[in-house]
Amino acid sequence: MTQIPFKNSANTDQKNNTIQGLIEKIRSYNSGFDASLLQKAYDFAESHHKEQKRASGDPYISHPLSVAFMLADLKLDLSSIIAGLLHDTVEDTVATLEDVEKIFGSEVAFLVSSVTKLSKINFQTKSHAQAENLRKLVIAMAQDIRVLIVKLMDRLHNMETLHFLPSEESRRHVAFETLEIYAPLAQRIGMSGVQEKLQNLAFAVIHPESYQSIVARLEEFHEKGKDIVQSVVENLQSILKEGGLAAYVYGREKKSYSIWRKIQRKNINFDELSDLFGFRIIVEAKADCYQALGLIHHAKVVIPNTFKDYISTPKANHYQSLHTKVLGPHGTRIEIQIRTKYMEEVAERGVAAHWHYKQGAPAHDVKKYQWLQGLLDILEKTSGAEEFLEQTKLEMFQDQVLCFTPKGDMISLPRGATVIDFAYNVHSEVGNKCTGAYVNGHVVPLKTELQTGDSVQIITGQNYQPSSDWEQYAISGKAQANIRRFLRMQKRLQFKALGQQIYTKELEESEKQTYVKSESRVLKYFSLHSFDDLLAFLGEGRVSIAEVKNVIQNAQLLTRPLPKDDEYLNSPKKEMGAVQGPFSEMPIHYAGCCHPIPGDKIIGVVVQGKGLVVHRHQCDLFKSKQEENGKALDIHWGKTENLFFSGRLLVSLKNTIGALGDVVTLVAKEKVELVNIRVLKRYKDSFDIMMDLQVKDKEHIERLMGLLRFLFSVQSVQRM
Repeated sequence: MTQIPFKNSANTDQKNNTIQGLIEKIRSYNSGFDASLLQKAYDFAESHHKEQKRASGDPYISHPLSVAFMLADLKLDLSSIIAGLLHDTVEDTVATLEDVEKIFGSEVAFLVSSVTKLSKINFQTKSHAQAENLRKLVIAMAQDIRVLIVKLMDRLHNMETLHFLPSEESRRHVAFETLEIYAPLAQRIGMSGVQEKLQNLAFAVIHPESYQSIVARLEEFHEKGKDIVQSVVENLQSILKEGGLAAYVYGREKKSYSIWRKIQRKNINFDELSDLFGFRIIVEAKADCYQALGLIHHAKVVIPNTFKDYISTPKANHYQSLHTKVLGPHGTRIEIQIRTKYMEEVAERGVAAHWHYKQGAPAHDVKKYQWLQGLLDILEKTSGAEEFLEQTKLEMFQDQVLCFTPKGDMISLPRGATVIDFAYNVHSEVGNKCTGAYVNGHVVPLKTELQTGDSVQIITGQNYQPSSDWEQYAISGKAQANIRRFLRMQKRLQFKALGQQIYTKELEESEKQTYVKSESRVLKYFSLHSFDDLLAFLGEGRVSIAEVKNVIQNAQLLTRPLPKDDEYLNSPKKEMGAVQGPFSEMPIHYAGCCHPIPGDKIIGVVVQGKGLVVHRHQCDLFKSKQEENGKALDIHWGKTENLFFSGRLLVSLKNTIGALGDVVTLVAKEKVELVNIRVLKRYKDSFDIMMDLQVKDKEHIERLMGLLRFLFSVQSVQRM
């Protein structure tokens, strides 16, 4: 039996959604549920939304009903589905949370309340209120992960109907938010099917031309490659059948967004892609997975270094499968995934596939979701809501590497993580005292990047402590939060000691005695909690000794507002300039040889007459003249919001009419300032140009490079 689905369709036909249909759907997997309570929830939602319309013109009730259908597709419990029906009532109608709790109980009320809080967060701004809502959401998710699942279904249906919004700016705003926050959240709880749908829907809005280009190329490939896919499926089935193994094999098309990401990541064109389709082999038992792998490897030529075993070492979101690549027809590479039926369900539906609520299991087992525990750890370490929002993004939205402690315990880290990240994942005190590590038996420094499978033993020293340089080597939000907290505390101790000297030297004994008698009034005036706080503020200069004397002597003085801050000391992020590190307060010059921009790893050197010259870490010219340049300084990017930097691209174009015009038009359409353009070399069939552009950061220029690669006239794009 084969199945080759070339196109995906939505889970449910929204036009045919009715409360009767929803009842039947739930009854198919939960025959004993209370249908009258569900009907009551529908009636409650319909009556409160009756005057409202969707942007499409449909009655508003069509949205919560569709969300409820999606939750039923995941076979969730009745409380979750009722929450899906009611999730907008408290936010958008006169209904109150007390009404919901009175009629449907505290469990449903909690879910509705938590989903409502998440709906109020605008992740593309950093206001304190929005960041604070995210903190509350993480706490709510730790209590009940269903909060996130309901919100994901809400966002998925909104994305499916996003084209009805009249404002392009609003559509792009929602799409960016979906790609930046909600798709990674779906990935973290293993819901890859939802993740892919969210990514593709957002991609179509953010980069419509690239999306249409890929869709058109895939349509062409369908006509040419359909027979090849069918023959591969039949060949794999034949191999497994001859080996005495019953299995179900099908081909699965790569999604447009993942294709686009791969083209960007590998700097290749569409025609160079060799694996537009992946193939899955579904078997009955875990042992059958390894048997199938052996049969395939025996019959095919295996591509070296492509085998991955996620069954013995599952991903953090519980994903399990065997991955391998072999040579197929005409020398093409075939990607194969081998898993059981249950693993297939978990891969598509994540946490919802092994749901236990209807059996009465607790809803707050955070240990199952290590990434969520990581967010809770960050919540404890960060100085304020906005820093938490920033570090949360770091923690959630990166791929993973799997490393091991000497005892064999697995630790999941973001891709690109270093020894410092590993140490802080073990324990904050281990991180604070880390001096290096044994990685696979070899001593390595703190900044060493770790790879999946590495065995790591941390080396600690009693006299070691974090320095400001550590932050540039830390990738994970947890490590960065701990480092910042330690540095803040160290600064606080230094400021406190300096403040003690000022207090002792500048106040007369009589004034000190008066202070003791009026301490509570003085602290209240400065909005402080303790004498130590006052000393720290004196040392930092946020309070002057003259002000203290004045308050001591004038009992009638009212509260004096201090500069707003979430901690007694400013966080490093708030103190940063564009570049942070040794001599970063000097005049800064960005090297023209390598054009560093935020997102690049950077180094610096002090040059007489110029100040601090910033180079990209891998700058060949800097390395070739290192003796002349002097010792490289470890620096890193600081606050670069609202700043633009010069990025240089080398673009190879086909020698066709209008090629250069296509490039300039695209750059202008993306609202990127083109500072300089020059033809470098001409060949018979092509020519190379150099472009200098004003960009915000590495992501900005890479996005532009990805769009350029989709132009028919462009052969290659790279940074110079």
